[in-house]
Amino acid sequence: MTGETNLRTLLRNMRPALHGEAFGFFSLAEEVALPLLPGAQGSFREEEGLTLILPLATALAQGLQAEPPWALITLTVHSSLEAVGFLAAISAALAAAGISLNAVSAYHHDHLFVPWGRRLEALAILERLAGDQPSGTP
Repeated sequence: MTGETNLRTLLRNMRPALHGEAFGFFSLAEEVALPLLPGAQGSFREEEGLTLILPLATALAQGLQAEPPWALITLTVHSSLEAVGFLAAISAALAAAGISLNAVSAYHHDHLFVPWGRRLEALAILERLAGDQPSGTP
């Protein structure tokens, strides 16, 4: 099953879903990060360390100090990894409201991390963006 590539269809059908728990981003030495990897929402290896996206409760239980907490919004439309402009349109809409965004694209969906305190505002912006899309394909 291939994902959607049509930008208008992606935006109209993105169906953003807000997760209820807060997350934190952590850059850790590999020997510290590896035991935490099974509980991570995501990871990425960088020269400076292994970045883990962890549920905040898990991180705090391990003694990790979180910077600001992040909310996770999953765009439930199956977007193709080859889709053009989807995250750009979303980023522009959130940027216009002054909301920072850390996006993670996985095989089926795009996942947006936004500041915890602005999660409901971000969700409303995404829902409005989806509703502004005309029906049909171009």
